[in-house]
Amino acid sequence: MKHVVRKILIVSGIVLGAVLILMLCGILFLSVTEYKPSAVESLPVENNQNRLVETGKPLSVLSMNIGYGALDRSQDFFMDGGSGVRPSSAESITNNMKGMRDFFETIDADIFLLQEVDLRSHRSYRINEQAYLLETLRGGSAFAYNFNVPFVPIPPSSPIGKVESGLLTLSRFQVNAAERAALPVPFTWPVRIANLKRCLLIERLPIKDSGKELVLINLHLEAYDDGEGKAAQTKVLMDILNAEYEKGNYCVAGGDFNQTFPGVTEQFPVISRDFFEPGMLSEEMLNPGWRFAFDGDTPSCRLLNQPYEKDAANTQYYVIDGFIISPNVELSTVETINMDFEFSDHNPVFLQVVLKDTE
Repeated sequence: MKHVVRKILIVSGIVLGAVLILMLCGILFLSVTEYKPSAVESLPVENNQNRLVETGKPLSVLSMNIGYGALDRSQDFFMDGGSGVRPSSAESITNNMKGMRDFFETIDADIFLLQEVDLRSHRSYRINEQAYLLETLRGGSAFAYNFNVPFVPIPPSSPIGKVESGLLTLSRFQVNAAERAALPVPFTWPVRIANLKRCLLIERLPIKDSGKELVLINLHLEAYDDGEGKAAQTKVLMDILNAEYEKGNYCVAGGDFNQTFPGVTEQFPVISRDFFEPGMLSEEMLNPGWRFAFDGDTPSCRLLNQPYEKDAANTQYYVIDGFIISPNVELSTVETINMDFEFSDHNPVFLQVVLKDTE
C-alpha cells in the first residue's frame, strides 16, 4: 500500500511540476513578446483624401464600438458575468460585419470612429475586419493597435488566444498627420503582459483658408479596472484636448469612454454591482465652454452577462459612448441610433457639428 501511495505522490508531483513549468514558460513567452509601443507613434493614412474641412459648414461623425464583429444580441461574455468567449462559427462574424458595413453605407457621415476592430484574432476567426470594412467604405483610413497579444490565456477552459485589434478612423477629409498616443496602463506585471495597451488615435485635419486644424481623437478607454485607470486615461485625454484648444485648434474626441455621461443614471441605473460597472464622467472635468455630446435617451451599450432580452427587467443598459467638443465647435445634433444591439453590444452614435468661424 505504501508503495502505491508513493507512486501516486511521485506521479502527482511530476504532473504538478510540468504544469508549473508550462505556466512559467507561458509567462516568459508573453513577457518577451509583450507589445511595448512608444509614447507617440506616427501612423500611415491610407487612401488620403483631398477635400478640406471648412468652417461654417456641417461636419458629421459616427462613432461605434463594433465588438470585433462577435458580440451580437445572441452573445454573452465571460468578463461581464456570462460564459461566452467567441461565437460558435465564423459565419456569425461575417454576418455581423456585413450588417454593420451595410448600415455604415447608409449613413452620410464624413468621419467614422470605430473601436474593437480585429485584424487576425482567434476570437473573430482571424477575419481581417479592417480590410472587410474598407472594401466598400470610402475615405482615408488610419489604424492604431490597442490590443496586440500572441496568446491571451484566459479563461483557462477556452482561452481567448491571439488578439490583434484596435481603433480605426475613416475620414472623407484630408488628414495632415495621424498618430498613436499611448495611455497609462493600470495593470502591473504579469497581468499587464496579456492585456490591452490603450491609446488615442489622433488625426490632424487642415481647415480651408485657415492655419488652424481640426484635432480628431478616436478613443476606447479602460474597462475592467478599479476606476483609477479610467480616471488617469481621461486626464491624459483632457490635457491633450486643452493644449490643442489653447493653440487655437478645433477639437472633437469620440468613442467608447467606458464611463457614464452626466445625468443619465436615473434613466439607466446600475441594477447589479456584481458585474461590470462604468466610471462616471462629470461636468467639473471640463473647462468653460467645453461640452459633452451624447444622447441620454437611448442606451449606447448593454451588459453581456446574458444574451440580449429587450424587455427583461435584468437587462443592463449604459450610456458610455459619445463625444467631447471644444468651445469653438457648435453642436447641431447628437443621436444614438437604436439598432437594438443586433450586431454589437454597442449602438452607434451620430454627431453633427459646425466649426465656428473665429478668424
